[in-house]
Formats: sequence, C-alpha cells, structure tokens
Amino acid sequence: MNLSAILVITAAAEVEACKSLLASLAGITVHHFDPITGKIMLTQEAESIDAEIEGLKRIKALKGVSMAEMIYHYFEDDETLETHMPADLDSFQGLGELPEFLNKTTEQI
Repeated sequence: MNLSAILVITAAAEVEACKSLLASLAGITVHHFDPITGKIMLTQEAESIDAEIEGLKRIKALKGVSMAEMIYHYFEDDETLETHMPADLDSFQGLGELPEFLNKTTEQI
C-alpha cells in the first residue's frame, strides 16, 4: 500500500466545491481545508507507485484545482523502484488557472 500527503490549492471561492470533489474520489481523505487561503490537505491511498502518480494527475485535472503537489510519500511492498518523479508529472497539462493573487508581485499586494 502507498500513502501520500497532497497539498491542493484552489481559489478561496472554490474551496467547498473542490473539497467535495476531492472527498468523492476513491482512496482520498480530506483532512484539513482553509477557506481563506484555498489550501486543502488530503491523503491518498493507492496500490502502487504508478497508481499513486495517476491519482495525483487525476487531482491536478479537477475543475478548480490551481495546484496539487505530493508533499509526503510512504510505500510498502511495492516492487517498482522509482528513483525520481516521472518527468511527465511536472509537464502534466490538466492544471487549472492560477488564482489572480498568486500572479501578483509583492509590490502589487
């Protein structure tokens, strides 16, 4: 079994809808969310590293998700040895639009 902790960021106005979408996915448990910052913390259970990566891609492709990154990973009894993150994960094109506040410089804030 593989476990991963994933940080999801969405627009503050989208937190409730995004949280509900995430919670409806198999293997996903939402543990914390902040309606002001749009941050959602969750864990994902998967059978293999490949399934774990596919789950992260699925999360990144959800409507309203601006960013989703794996911040912790634990695996046991997986015979596939990964020495680095798959190259296609960083170039995955299912990402949502960045919220406007993430595009501002410190001078604009």
